[in-house]
Amino acid sequence: MAKVAINLSTGSIQQEEIIVGIDLGTTNSLVAYIHPEGRQPLAINDQGRGTIVPSVVHFPGGGDAPIVGTDAKQYLLTEPQNTIYSVKRLLGKSYHDLGQHAEELGYKVIDDNSEGLVKIRVGEKFYSPIELSAEILKELRLRAEHALKTPVNKAVITVPAYFNDSQRQATRDAGRLAGLEVLRIVNEPTAAALAYGIGLSPDEEKTVAVYDLGGGTFDVSILRIQQGIFEVLSTNGDTYLGGDDLDRAIYDHWASEYQLSTILFQNPSAQQELRLLAEQAKRQLSSQDTFEADFGGTTLPLSKAKFNELVQPLVARTITSCRQALADAKLTPQDLDAVLLVGGSTRVPLVYEAVSEFFQQPANNSLNPDEVVALGAAIQADILGGNRRDVLLLDVTPLTLGIETLGGLMDPIIPRNSKIPTKAGRQYTTSVDGQVNLKISVYQGERDLVKENRKLAEFDLRGIPAMPAGLPKVDVNFILNADGILKVEAIELRSNTRQAVEIKPQYGLTDDQVEQMLMDSLTHAREDVAARMVIEARTVAEQMLYQVERFVAKNGQHLTEEEISQTTAGVEQLKTALTTQDKDTILKAVDELEELTRPFAERVMNISISQAMAGKKIE
Repeated sequence: MAKVAINLSTGSIQQEEIIVGIDLGTTNSLVAYIHPEGRQPLAINDQGRGTIVPSVVHFPGGGDAPIVGTDAKQYLLTEPQNTIYSVKRLLGKSYHDLGQHAEELGYKVIDDNSEGLVKIRVGEKFYSPIELSAEILKELRLRAEHALKTPVNKAVITVPAYFNDSQRQATRDAGRLAGLEVLRIVNEPTAAALAYGIGLSPDEEKTVAVYDLGGGTFDVSILRIQQGIFEVLSTNGDTYLGGDDLDRAIYDHWASEYQLSTILFQNPSAQQELRLLAEQAKRQLSSQDTFEADFGGTTLPLSKAKFNELVQPLVARTITSCRQALADAKLTPQDLDAVLLVGGSTRVPLVYEAVSEFFQQPANNSLNPDEVVALGAAIQADILGGNRRDVLLLDVTPLTLGIETLGGLMDPIIPRNSKIPTKAGRQYTTSVDGQVNLKISVYQGERDLVKENRKLAEFDLRGIPAMPAGLPKVDVNFILNADGILKVEAIELRSNTRQAVEIKPQYGLTDDQVEQMLMDSLTHAREDVAARMVIEARTVAEQMLYQVERFVAKNGQHLTEEEISQTTAGVEQLKTALTTQDKDTILKAVDELEELTRPFAERVMNISISQAMAGKKIE
């Protein structure tokens, strides 16, 4: 007997499982779906709380569940160290990638002196951007389920066109951790074009520019849409430029003009209050000519003219990207059929004027710039659900392809549902001094541990010149052709040593086996990610122990007995933590050893530099 699902929200018979579209944003996030009767995309407004969910996560302490969205924003002022915002900017990034921006955040980003992905410390616990993004996605999923009165297990999630492979995979992992099967990661400009209705007609041919200035990221993409196929001709932008930076320009102006440095210095609550006032000023000056606010007894005025002057250099940077994107696509403004505006920051009049002037036509801002990407993602979800036959979806690879890294982890290179043919790669290095061979094991599957996935091939890259750990640069590239043949090549860039192997990734796998692997990845998502976090923490700890012990052995003559004793105690504490198999305990010990050794490591470095200046050898 066939089962019939009834959507309690609409009262209609539900023919297919609902697949939602999600815009996971830096400042705000949204979830949308296709209404089963009108077949139009709608942003979900659960319980009248609005369609927008601020991308803010607050940890109340005491083991209580995290608070996400509007309710979490209030804690930016009272508990900034426990309230995380702009986490999208941290996805797939190392501490070194963040540079000085790490100091501008109100919460603690851990510098473990490695190229590993950043971690955020909240109290005694450590979180990755993936875990924090998963909390936002979980909230969106719960809102969708509550509003639609039906389970939601599948989604299309959008990312900036500029996101690299690491950032895309981090987004996919966050979805899995939130209990969602991520059917596709879609570029935000593609979703925006779909929302504006471009590309839905099979006989339509258009070339468009999508200018997307969100809370934390900016990108401009030139798309050619032909017979339902979306082709990205060029993309340009800045993954660290957005509305947050417009706010920061106002913040810095006020701090300088009204001598607020003393109040702000090491006072996270005051910093957050001023940041929120700056955001309020930006919003008000988009429709009015003046703004004024009180900050601890100091009146902070701002005129629209001054605001435009402050943000003009930032807007100019976006126009430079637009110019480069057009040049890369070998087009002129006259070649474009439309310019589409996306992102809340495009509400700033100066932005609209600058974009319209550069592209020599009025920019299209007819859709709500906050909702447009989520609406497009819902349309893409509808296409994947088989409900729109007029938009062509190119063939895709059914399972993720990747290699084994330290600790038996699966490092994805080509995610499942990637269009083929495709090429992707990552750069690796050695973990031991003098290592001359690198074993490369290729796997297929969705689990975080390689032992749970299917091994496809294994080969050795031999003849790597003997160098200290971390110095060799090994590019591993996956090339997947239209026939599903995978070629894996590894190249050590300093010596040009190379090795390659060809694999048929689907050989021996039935459709049922592929489906079972996908189901297992969802069933075990939480425990898989937990295991991955422990292994990554252990890897960081082992590298820290290796570096510290080697440093003390080489530079003991520059250290006091007390420093050596403290370091030995810190090393032992970290070794003890390693036996616990607890991620937070291990990372806390790493953090403490890093803080302990930093002062005299810097002192020894200064001594080494002085000796080098005097013509002596550096150890």
